Amino acid sequence: MKKMFKYYWIIILLLAGNSYAQVKQVESVGMTVRSMDRSVKFYHEVLGFTKISDEKSHNIRNVQLKLGDETIVLTQYLSKKGRAIPEDMKSNDLYFQHIAIVVSNMDQAYAMLKKYRTNGISPRPQTIPRSNVVAAGIRAYYFHDIDNHDLELICFPKGKGQPKWQIANGKLFLGIDHTAIGISNTGKSLHFYKDLLGLKPKAESWNKGKEQRALSQVRGASLHITDINAKAGPGIEFLQYLVPGPGKLYPKDTKAEDSWYWQITLVTDQLAGLYRKLSAENFRFQTKITGNGAYRYFIVQDPDGHAILIKD
Repeated sequence: MKKMFKYYWIIILLLAGNSYAQVKQVESVGMTVRSMDRSVKFYHEVLGFTKISDEKSHNIRNVQLKLGDETIVLTQYLSKKGRAIPEDMKSNDLYFQHIAIVVSNMDQAYAMLKKYRTNGISPRPQTIPRSNVVAAGIRAYYFHDIDNHDLELICFPKGKGQPKWQIANGKLFLGIDHTAIGISNTGKSLHFYKDLLGLKPKAESWNKGKEQRALSQVRGASLHITDINAKAGPGIEFLQYLVPGPGKLYPKDTKAEDSWYWQITLVTDQLAGLYRKLSAENFRFQTKITGNGAYRYFIVQDPDGHAILIKD
């Protein structure tokens, strides 16, 4: 009887630990590049990022770049080249992802992109109309980097976005507000990121109309946008296209060296608990818990296939 009582409490403690395990920070957003030197030059010269680390290990080169408080990680696989991003990729495709770079002056930032002859997606910056109360007045512009990764410039009017985005201190490029991902079902994505990982919904909006169509170049675009956040770091934004609906699925044969591979790094202080929660719901893992006592992590795919690295 005593043994049964003991095991009962062990099970209760394990379940309790799992339920409270959650993410506390979005640490960085990573992407695979084909030429590190060209990519670093682009992000530094055009967008104002600063290099903070440059490491090579096992034929992989990782460079960390910082803009404001936020960090991106560029990865180049030196011994093998993956596949390029398809030219016909759209933001309703489920392997779509971008980062939203905050600017203090949209016209000046747009002029900078034109100076460097970047490849635009939107014909020009778009202003969200007053009919969209949540996002009214926000200006945005979609474009590509040199590897065809999708990027966004975003400029917040007073009263929109985080207060820090109103403090320019003479700078044009301020930081990263969020990374956006294409999704098929908001409810399923909220279950993964909110119920299991512990991120908090911040805002939602329904975007449609000529401005949204021009911004994304998706015909008839009408979408449900949901913003979620951890306690620290940039947000994660869901893009569920209601019209024309989800596009191409995340390729099942994707490898980390493919240029469309992005990876969001999240930090937790309960790695094992999160791993058990996700395992219990049969999410697909790219790696099990690996590493040593000082640095452990695993990589899991969200409901639509986006790669999430969770570390302690």
